[in-house]
Amino acid sequence: MNSLGLWHNRTYVSTVTIVVAFFVVAGAIVYYMQSKNPKWIGVWAAIKSWVITAPVIFFFAALPAPWPLVFIVFAAISGSKTFYQMTGMYHRNSFVWLTYFFIALQAYLIYRGHVQFYNLMPMAFFVCIALIPIFSNTSAHMIQYLALALMNFIFMGWGFMHLARIVLWPGGPLIVLHLAILFEFCESCNYTITRAFGKHRPLHSISTRFSLEGFFISMVLTVLLAWVLRFMLPDHSQPYWLLSGLSVAIVGRIGGLLLSTIRRDLGIKESGIFIIGRDDILSQLDKVIFAAPVFYFGYLLLNAVLAVK
Repeated sequence: MNSLGLWHNRTYVSTVTIVVAFFVVAGAIVYYMQSKNPKWIGVWAAIKSWVITAPVIFFFAALPAPWPLVFIVFAAISGSKTFYQMTGMYHRNSFVWLTYFFIALQAYLIYRGHVQFYNLMPMAFFVCIALIPIFSNTSAHMIQYLALALMNFIFMGWGFMHLARIVLWPGGPLIVLHLAILFEFCESCNYTITRAFGKHRPLHSISTRFSLEGFFISMVLTVLLAWVLRFMLPDHSQPYWLLSGLSVAIVGRIGGLLLSTIRRDLGIKESGIFIIGRDDILSQLDKVIFAAPVFYFGYLLLNAVLAVK
């Protein structure tokens, strides 16, 4: 458990230096390109937003436990709130506050080491929200409300909260930072390549930001970056950095496309501005909802398999 923080950790300092240097160089290139071609304006706005988001992420990751966990819970609740807002359920206070409570309960169980209850929480949550129509003596729209609330909790209270389980591992804050950098890099690469060179967009009815060129090139570059940043992982060997790179690039993309599907079905693009140059906070977290549990269980599986060898 991270009880002292990372302020004097050499790996942390090296990571911050690399990220700052990368965005200075990338920012200079993109600034020049956006002055020549309007297609690059969106990329430039995204890079500028990192002037705000990167320091916040690095700051909380470096704090002693349990503050990195608190930051993850805050992000999960914020994402859950956005989901309810975009689905029109934010006025259903019983569902909203019960979701927040169960996300916080998940964090408490993780922090206290009661992880054996973690996978039971979705069922426990469903039992509790199933009592809402009974106690309120109403059936109007309850199938819709129950389904959306359960979906929300699976996304943010179960899938995303695997980051909270990871952050309490030995070296966990650095692992979460490693994944966060890969998520942002992969998304930026995909967006840039799709805007500049994306010709084949087989999922245009779901997302105009997805192209085969963007997907495959960003996947290769993300795996390459995972190799460069492998020093952030407790085990630097190939299976682990391949797991992080592929989880982010492939499984993370599925999460993003799923939330795009939901937005298109609702007839909305986004649910507000998170930071200048960014969409709503849920669009920053949707890549994590599947990738975090895949990385979590993949990491444990690798540990078990390699320990036997």
